[in-house]
Formats: sequence, structure tokens, C-alpha cells
Amino acid sequence: MAENGSEDMEKKLLLHQQHEEKHFMSSEVVRDIIIGVSDGLTVPFALAAGLSGASVSSSIILTAGIAEVAAGSISMGLGGYLAAKSEADHYMRELKREQEEIITVPDMEAAEIGEILSQYGVEPHEYGPVVDALRRNPQAWLDFMMKFELGLEKPNPRRALQSAFTIAVSYIMGGMVPLIPYMFIALAREAVVASVIFTLLALLVFGFAKGYFTGNKPFTSALQTAFIGALASAAAFSFARLVRA
Repeated sequence: MAENGSEDMEKKLLLHQQHEEKHFMSSEVVRDIIIGVSDGLTVPFALAAGLSGASVSSSIILTAGIAEVAAGSISMGLGGYLAAKSEADHYMRELKREQEEIITVPDMEAAEIGEILSQYGVEPHEYGPVVDALRRNPQAWLDFMMKFELGLEKPNPRRALQSAFTIAVSYIMGGMVPLIPYMFIALAREAVVASVIFTLLALLVFGFAKGYFTGNKPFTSALQTAFIGALASAAAFSFARLVRA
């Protein structure tokens, strides 16, 4: 019976760890895709609409749009890389500081464990054995303090490159959608109508998916995303018309 209980406990712990890792990674990837696609759909869309309002040819709009998508994907990818790298650097700095405190002021750090557990309603006589167990295991003690005192999760060492790649590719995929009509329609005033239809449909689909994966109302998210994209393009188009006049 004891062996069966031990096996069941090990299986539960393994399943719990696998669930946490999958959930943590997928949330980061979804976040990067949302950042890349949302900007990719909106910025080139507004640029193309603005140039169409200036009555330039489709070839010029396409050239400018592709240049913007290339530059934007590099910029967005670099931003994602630097953000993830800064997060990893911050974690390492705090890790070293916490290691030093555990060595130099162990009693103070042990008292902080009790303070943390007491916030969850754990009484001193209940968390005493936990404090003693953590003091016997310095690595577990360090992991506990990083997570529960500082609220920091250990970052994936490949996170920076993955984030840069995901955001850049997502930006390119989103940015090419409003430019597709300009590849096939020579007249900009006709291409812009098709671009608006293409992009609004893409924004609706993307907004729905974003709401679904982030736990928000999908239909509300779809309408909000499409409205923001339409507002940006209308502003760019109107501004170009005003300047041309």
C-alpha cells in the first residue's frame, strides 16, 4: 500500500510539473505572437492607407510597405530580444543577491520564510518544520525565496532568441496582409479598398483568436482589434489627404 501511495504521489508531481512548464511556455509564445501580429497588421495597414490617400501608385506603396515590414520586423524582434535579455539579467542579479543573503544573514532569511507562509494563513507551529527543512536544503531555500519573496520565475536561457524570432515572424505575417492587394491591383484607389477589406477581416479573426487564448471575450476582442486598426488607417488616410490638399 505504501509503495502504491508513493507511486501515485510521484505521478501527480510529474503531471503537475509538466502542466506548469507547458502553460508557462505557451503563454509567452502567445504573448509574442499577439505583439508581432497586432503591430504587423496595424502599422503597414496605416502606412498603405496613408500613401493611398496621397494618390501614389501601387508599386510605390508596395515598395514602401515591404521596406516598413522589413524594418519593423527587425525593430520589433530586437525589442523582444532586449526585453527578454533584460529580464534574464535581472533574475541573475537577484539570484546572486539572494544567495549572499542566505549565507550572510541566514536567520533573517529564515524569518522571512515564516512571514511569507503566515500570509497564507500558516501558523508558526505549522511552518516551523518547513523552515527547518528549507534550511537543510540551500538550493530549495534559494528557489523558494526567488519565487515567493521576489515573485521571479527562472527564465528559459533560450527565451531571448525565441522571443525575437517569434515577434519578427509574426510581424512579417501580419504586415504582408494589407499589402497583398497592391501586388495585383495597379490602381492604388482600388487596391486600398481591397486592402481595407482584407485587413479588417484579418483583424477580426486575429482579435477573436487573441480573446480566445487570453481568456477574454472573443467577439468583443475581435471588434476592439478591428476598430483600432480601422481608426489608425483612417487617421493616416485623412492626414495624407489633408497634407496633399
